[in-house]
Amino acid sequence: MTHRSTNRPRDRGGREPEDKGPEMEIDLRKPVVGVVMGSDSDLPTVQLCLEMLEEFDVSYEVRVLSAHRTPEQVHSYASTARMNGLRVLIAAAGGAAHLAGALASLTTIPVIGIPIRTDALGGQDSLYSIVQMPAGVPVATVAIGDAGARNAALLAVEILALSDEELHARLLQFRADQRRSVARKNEALRQRIAEPR
Repeated sequence: MTHRSTNRPRDRGGREPEDKGPEMEIDLRKPVVGVVMGSDSDLPTVQLCLEMLEEFDVSYEVRVLSAHRTPEQVHSYASTARMNGLRVLIAAAGGAAHLAGALASLTTIPVIGIPIRTDALGGQDSLYSIVQMPAGVPVATVAIGDAGARNAALLAVEILALSDEELHARLLQFRADQRRSVARKNEALRQRIAEPR
């Protein structure tokens, strides 16, 4: 079973019910995306990734695994990911962020790395740890922090949409909504600037 926490659950019709606070939903579909973080302190950033996956109705599972503190569990999870039906892995880690690379070395499904912002170097340490993979073991690396978390989910959606027309249609709708949002903001700004002072 896939468990996911949502702040604003939606029913099948896309309507948002009355907000009754956080609640746990159980998704009976097999997860196709595995989201792994090196520490539970990464959750505030990773939550943005989970929300984006939910927006596209993509089933996922979440784990806390450390490349350095729980290497056996990382090995077990990554080496059985494909067999367990996962099609994309997303790994978030900060500092000496070797989690995504460790996962990628043990599976042939795509791995996306999210560099977590750090106090010491602002996430540059995380970024370099994830992006500088040796030839032959790729990790797709997104931006540091919140934007990267959202983009990791979108990249996973794009990968999955290659073989899922319904998901591809939702992706096209998302892009169209973005264009409309920018157009509205542009028009509002133009009107505000044009107002006499």
